[in-house]
Amino acid sequence: MPATLRNPQCKRSLKNLGNQGSYSRVGVGAHKPKLTFKIYRKTIFLDVSRLKRLKEYPRFIAPNFEPFDPVKLARETERIVTRSGPDGLERKYEDFYATGVYGGISTGYCVGCCFRCVFCWVSWGRDFPEKFGRFYSPKEAFGRLREAAHRYRVGKLRISGAEPTLGKNHLLSLLEHIEKSEFTSFILETNGILFGVDKDYVKRISKFTKPHVRVSIKAGTPETFTKKTGAKPEAFEIPFQAIRNLLDYNVSFHVAAMSADPRIMMPRERKSLMQKLTEVDPSLLLSLEEEVMDRYETTLARLKFAGLKVEWPLQQVYTPIKKLLKRKTR
Repeated sequence: MPATLRNPQCKRSLKNLGNQGSYSRVGVGAHKPKLTFKIYRKTIFLDVSRLKRLKEYPRFIAPNFEPFDPVKLARETERIVTRSGPDGLERKYEDFYATGVYGGISTGYCVGCCFRCVFCWVSWGRDFPEKFGRFYSPKEAFGRLREAAHRYRVGKLRISGAEPTLGKNHLLSLLEHIEKSEFTSFILETNGILFGVDKDYVKRISKFTKPHVRVSIKAGTPETFTKKTGAKPEAFEIPFQAIRNLLDYNVSFHVAAMSADPRIMMPRERKSLMQKLTEVDPSLLLSLEEEVMDRYETTLARLKFAGLKVEWPLQQVYTPIKKLLKRKTR
């Protein structure tokens, strides 16, 4: 694997973005501190006292925030990150590059999401999609993915970053290009919201042979789901419905969860998550990808905005459930 494969997470940290993504706290009088965001040399002033009352378009979680409907937020975000073009529905991307995960993969880094996870590592394009990225048609996006794949000699493609399923027709058209290409597989990373509420979306994905879906589960209970993602607790079930839909249409997928880190998932919540997955299909635990929170600058900032304190470095992790299950079968 070429040594020049980039780590997009480090590239997009506030520390390394400089004027394109720096932030600072400035005092404006005694009662109205503000956060200053410099994004692509444009400055956005956010009155900290107003963060709790942001209703028009949620940016990130703050103390005493009002939970939002993630399906509604998905539709609102689609109006920002997609537009009609002469060659189909265009979608906003920040970059196209190759990275070492999945054994080496060409990646399109997209903009916009319908969750506001406190542990999220992605760029500020999640929070301010109107300020980041540029529009690409499906054909153009595939061309950039292919260019990066050839440059770094990798045979897999993926869309990552924020929420790749925003812009249904864009993704489906992109998959048509990939299906006819020389590439062996396409990794689609998603929070499962749109796949959970739109079974036809999953049905149409199932017509392709190359996609493999990674469904990221954020929490093990409705209450912690809201605290971590900002979404209303009744939306907790939607990603699990997405898993059922993927099973129904025999789509290649696996589940990932932020469940290896005791700092953000207590044992009782983790047990609840495992029980929930078992109810859907016991075999899901055998391929469960368990994650820990990483110390990216964007993650630290989002934790701070939410008023959460986390100890660093990570001292211990849970034993992976799939490892425990394999021990039991011996």
